[in-house]
Formats: sequence, structure tokens, C-alpha cells
Amino acid sequence: MVDQLHGSSGGVLAVHSVRVHSVWLVDIAERETRSAQARAIVPDLERRGVSLVATTFVDNAGIARMKSVPIRRLPHLAAWGAGFSPSFDYFRFDDWLAAPATGEGPVGDLRILPDLHRVVPLVAQPGWAWTPGDRLDQGGEPHPGCSRAALRRAVDALAAGQLEVRAAIELEWVIGRDSDDLVPGVTGPAYGLARLAGASDYAREVVDALLAQKVEVEQFHPEYAAGQFELSVAAESPVDAADTSVLVRATIRAVGLRHGFRTSFSPKVAADGVGNGGHVHLSLWREDRNLMSGGAPGGGSEAGTSMAAEGARFTAGILNRLPALLTLGAPSVASYLRLIPSHWAGAYACWGPENREAALRTIAGSTGSGDWSANLEVKCVDLTANPYLLLAGLLAAGSAGLADGAVLPPPVVVDPAALPPEELEHRGIRRLPASLGESVQAFAVDEVLRTALGPSLADAVVAVRSSEIERFAGATPAEIAAATRWVH
Repeated sequence: MVDQLHGSSGGVLAVHSVRVHSVWLVDIAERETRSAQARAIVPDLERRGVSLVATTFVDNAGIARMKSVPIRRLPHLAAWGAGFSPSFDYFRFDDWLAAPATGEGPVGDLRILPDLHRVVPLVAQPGWAWTPGDRLDQGGEPHPGCSRAALRRAVDALAAGQLEVRAAIELEWVIGRDSDDLVPGVTGPAYGLARLAGASDYAREVVDALLAQKVEVEQFHPEYAAGQFELSVAAESPVDAADTSVLVRATIRAVGLRHGFRTSFSPKVAADGVGNGGHVHLSLWREDRNLMSGGAPGGGSEAGTSMAAEGARFTAGILNRLPALLTLGAPSVASYLRLIPSHWAGAYACWGPENREAALRTIAGSTGSGDWSANLEVKCVDLTANPYLLLAGLLAAGSAGLADGAVLPPPVVVDPAALPPEELEHRGIRRLPASLGESVQAFAVDEVLRTALGPSLADAVVAVRSSEIERFAGATPAEIAAATRWVH
């Protein structure tokens, strides 16, 4: 088949697809085909000034790792990949190797192959192009620890039932001056026009760079915390949405450096601040019908919601597994400094229409727009997450809700922190885990999520999380914030 994306005048190049679901067919003929595809796009990349191409994967600590080649080596990279040790499955955020007890970490080799569907010349890093990569074993099969492959499997499982998910990840970040301490790069009130005055050239260059790279920016504005901004992008397929999240972060960081700013996507930039979220927006579709909007034809909506029955069951599946899902979506010790009540972080396992204090916020859209705009916002997650892992977990949980006929409880239409304890208990509204350790305990026994990731990937996730917990044992919130401030 042919996947026609954006033409060569834009940021993404069109290539012929040779991918069958999540398996790459990499016999000699297939390698020659991939090499020919890469050779076809090299001249255009060279005309656009590209000298090197970086291909990336995101590790289990949420860090994008990369290998690069000169542009003339792209055909070889496309055919044979670049070597990457499987030990990266156990890297912590600070590059410490949380080696498995078996001692297998440094043994063996993998290949990272660029996804030629998305070769993007980087506007803020002239001479460079970027593409996401898939990690394969030496035999050409997907590496069991490849989170991009895990997400593709989750997408394929829904597609087998004629269902499609569209997703987008919001980004919040803080810009600071060139200091290890937090010195906000711009001043001005939350959401204020005055703040933009001090960063208008920077903000314009961020948006212009993303648009030139064919990222569909929907909204940009100053956020609540000092020096904080937020950007929203259009919904895409889950794999594309995760890829876009990696590209957007890299672009924001590069533009910031050109303006003398450091960029923090940390969930707790300062111990006494509100932190950065990385909210996920999801909509479930059958053919051209948005199942997050309206009741089933000829019938009512389920559980008093504005969603169709399948949308409600999908949402209930996610709600039921939120404690375990936080191991994927709030995966750092710093995440739990952000996840506190009455801070719009979604610290309670509940859902509600337009409720910014619920972990799951349903968005119906303005009157007349629901058919295309209604979606579910997952608010309790942040940008220390590997976006492929997070989306794979959300889709697996939603799929389990569909399979099990999960039922949504009544919605919560107030800040749950304002409800008395006895009311919370009566309604079954629980605080989400208050520490990474609590979430890891829930994840370790959740067979749905572990099966979706596979035992190798699931065990590596637990090992990395456990190592971070050990790293910060006894640390103060200020020490945790300082250690993680400029990493993600």
C-alpha cells in the first residue's frame, strides 16, 4: 500500500509502506526495498540542507535516546538499522543502569530502524532531520521491549473489532534562564497577555517551527505557573500522536536554547509550584461515528453520560485501572509531588463532565460540535511518561472495559476534595496512589496491563521504577525537584 502523508514541500516525506501490523518483514528483498525507499528521499533532504538524520526511541524512564547517520547513510540505516544495546530497557532518568538481577543487561544487540513515513527536517536544528524508530532483534522481529511495537499491538487489537482511537497529548513546560536553579525566563500573570510580551518572538518561533514540520498546532497560551506555557495539537492515530509528542518536545527545547532558555517538562519544576502535566485526549470511533458523543442510535446513553455505550465502557475500563496505569503515566517520583488534590491534577479516581479535578474529564464540546470534538481527557498523567507506553496502557485498559462490559459510576460534578470522607467512601471515590511505590504495586499484579506490554517490557518497567524509588528514598521534595528539573 502507499501511505501519502505530506508532500516533499512540507515537513514529512511520503514513502511506500511495507509494514504488516507490528511485524517488519526484513529478509534480503525487504531490506533492498527499504534501502530504495530511503534513496528516493535523500536528494530532497539534501536540497533542504539536511546533513544528518537522527532516529529515536523512548526508554522506560521517558527519555528519548538516539542514533544518527550522515544523510548518505540513510539507505543503509533503513535497510540494516543501527545497533542499540538492550540494556537501555533498564536505564533510569539519570542514566543509571537498573540492571536485572539475571545479569542479562549488557548481553546481546538490537537494531533500531527508522520509520520512513516520518522523516522530518528540524527547523530549529538546521542540517538535521528526525524520524522515530522501531527496535528489532537481530532476526528482524520486534524487540519484546519496544514500546512503539506494544502501542501498535494495542491499536491493532482495537482495529480487529472495527474500532479506532484518535489521540493527542497536551504539553506544558516551563522556560528558565541558564541556571540549575529555577529562574523563570519570563514574567507575567497566569494566562496573561503581559507574559507573552516577554516571550513573543520565542513563542512565535516555537509555533512556526512546528507548523513547518507539519505538526497541526491547535492552541498555545501562557499557563498558571511562573514561566509556564501550554500547547495543544490535533488528534491523530495513537502511534502518530506519540511520535508527535517526541517531536514537539524536541522542537520546544531547541527553540528555547536559541533564545537562551532552558526547558523543563518536569511534573514538579519547583517543590512549591503546580508542576507540568501532559494530559492525554482520546476519542473512540467506529467507522465515522465518535463514540465519546451521544447515545446509541435508537437507545439512550449509558450510566447517564453523554457518551455512547461503547465509549462509556471504554472510559470505565480506564477508570478501573488508573492506580496501575499511573506506573506508565505518572512514572517518576516527582510525579506524585504534582498529583495532589485541588491543583487541577486529577488526584481522585473519578470522572466528570468538564471537571478539572477529576482524573478523567469528559469533554462534550460546544453545542453542535460534539460529533467531532467530544473526547476523554486523562488529567493525572505527565510528561515524564514514555508516550508509547502510556497510550498502550490506556488502550489496553479501555479495551478490557469493552470486553468486560465495564460500567461507569455516576459522574462527579464537584471537586472531590470538597466532599466529606463518608461521602467519598459511600460513592467509592478513592485517592489515586500518593507515591510511585503504591502505583507499582498495583501495576505488578494487573494482568491486563502486563499482558498488553508483555512480560519482558513489564518487568523492565518495574525494575526502572523500583530503582528510581530507591534513588530518592529519604529525599525532600526540593531535592527531588532539583534532581529532575532539567531532565525531561
